[in-house]
Amino acid sequence: MEHLLQDLLVLETAAVLAGPAVGMHFAELGARVVKIENKRSGGDVTRKWKLPLEAPDAPVSAYFSSVNWGKEHLFLDLKDAKDRAIFDELVQRADVLITNHMEKDAAQLGLERDRLRLLNPRLVHGHIKGFADQPDRPAFDVVLQAETGYISMTGTDAEHVAKLPIALIDVLAAHQLKEGLLLALWQRERTGKGAYVEVSLEEAALAGLVNQASNYLMTAAVAKPMGTLHPNIAPYGEVFACASGKRMILAVGSDAQFVGLCTVLGLEQLPEDPRYTSNTDRVAHRIALAATLAPAIATKERSILLRHLLEAGVPAGAVLGVDEALSTATAMALILEEEIDGVRTRRVRGNVFRIEII
Repeated sequence: MEHLLQDLLVLETAAVLAGPAVGMHFAELGARVVKIENKRSGGDVTRKWKLPLEAPDAPVSAYFSSVNWGKEHLFLDLKDAKDRAIFDELVQRADVLITNHMEKDAAQLGLERDRLRLLNPRLVHGHIKGFADQPDRPAFDVVLQAETGYISMTGTDAEHVAKLPIALIDVLAAHQLKEGLLLALWQRERTGKGAYVEVSLEEAALAGLVNQASNYLMTAAVAKPMGTLHPNIAPYGEVFACASGKRMILAVGSDAQFVGLCTVLGLEQLPEDPRYTSNTDRVAHRIALAATLAPAIATKERSILLRHLLEAGVPAGAVLGVDEALSTATAMALILEEEIDGVRTRRVRGNVFRIEII
């Protein structure tokens, strides 16, 4: 997989997370990725987005490192004629260009679509913008989470809403752009023609609403903050404390799984209670159901209970911290390391699919 795209030249003028995540996608697959950073401002702004634990004078941050691996870093001022000439020479040879500039800045940076097409008719140009119909409005993930409904349904109740603790809208947009660019490259193999692929953070966020969108569009049900709970399934998302105090979560999605859960917990009669016979009944009475399950779960050691649930075909899992999650064998196998500007950096691989040539 590390050599699938080894003959591809990818240029990246994009900064922050979504665009650079797309660039790293290509780097992981063997492409040569040249990240062009703004010389005037000291490079990608996320170089300076540091935790208090990080060295203030370090040239990179952990945030920057998360989506910048395997890239060449070239500092240019695209408003300068000499630097523009260097950029243009790269564009003429490039296969892919990834940008996320504001529309009003395109001409000053030499990133107009028509100019780029003249430089390289085979170029596949991928662009990320913020809002679908507000080209000059700055877009940051938390604002998109707010304006596309995510914050209104994340948290525990109306007074305690929350944002998702990762820049999920950027991640969704990056996946959309990757798909579009790969399709455009495939089409270029057939026609020899380049393409312009555009994704907005706003539309990517709205597409990501999936089942919550359909819940509203088909029943007018507006999602409310429910913590870890699921509006359509129970017990699904309920968190319980085990004997050791360690927490676990249930994801019971069928009547058969509910019977299995009750059998493991020694509550064999519970599925016969008319309040819990079907999933619809369990959703309507989920608070009472959780109160019944909690004492039985509290007597079990988490690891033993999870093993018994697995044997019974009941979906459940341990509630782990990020440190615990990244200490698993699976996670350790995904960690990529690299020295950037003299700093040892680590991040999780972005491509986790596997291709077997038959």
